[in-house]
Amino acid sequence: MTPKEAGKHAIPRGVLLIGHGTRDEVGTKQFFDLSAQLQHCVGSLPVEAALLEFQKPTIPEAWASLVSAGVQHIHVAPLLLFAAGHAKQDIPEVLAECQKNTPHVSFDQSRPISREPSLIDIVVQRISSTLADNPLTQTTALVMVGRGNRDPCAQADMRILSELVNHRLEVSSTVTAFYAMAEPKLPAVLDQVAQTGRFDQIVVHPHLLFEGRLHQAITAQTEEAKTRHPKVQFTMSAYLGPDRLVAKAIAGRIAMLEESL
Repeated sequence: MTPKEAGKHAIPRGVLLIGHGTRDEVGTKQFFDLSAQLQHCVGSLPVEAALLEFQKPTIPEAWASLVSAGVQHIHVAPLLLFAAGHAKQDIPEVLAECQKNTPHVSFDQSRPISREPSLIDIVVQRISSTLADNPLTQTTALVMVGRGNRDPCAQADMRILSELVNHRLEVSSTVTAFYAMAEPKLPAVLDQVAQTGRFDQIVVHPHLLFEGRLHQAITAQTEEAKTRHPKVQFTMSAYLGPDRLVAKAIAGRIAMLEESL
């Protein structure tokens, strides 16, 4: 071990996993289940979970727990699919306040897991599982639907993800849609794809982490499209959930922070 490596490992480090938060009990449980999965992935680094909205523990509460455990450097891992307002502004502002109260504690922040290889793997798995019961043909279209954000970089990342998934699955047509705050919206995309007359099957992938209002709304919009286009078969893949591959994607981002110390 080099002197630099010895110095790095002498600093007690921990991980602060930050989720968006939801009022949905199932979604909240899934977040904490994922936190437990992440703990297995990062070995001896202690992991504390916090939620930005709706539920506890808050970010300051989880920060305080790590500090009480003797952590002097915190790897902050926002559980966000893309970089937008929460990652760029809301979370850093809260972290700055936390550090102000504990100036001896340093921190760094990982990038969202957007196109981490493990994340792409699980998206492909979710869609492939759906296609196992509904085989892929030249008349199958895939609609990748994201939550949506006003941030143009986040929108572009979602579209790039769609292209990567399309390349892996070799679907004849892959289209990106959004639920809110970005265009095109999901109902319009479903109508547009169905009305081409080229496809007898449309697979919708809700690119979401957990159960909650957004997943329920996307499901409802897909069900409504079925009634408008009865000759087309609509199916939905599962959302990502508290899967080991999601935890592995977060751990990959944390490993990059470890290497930079």
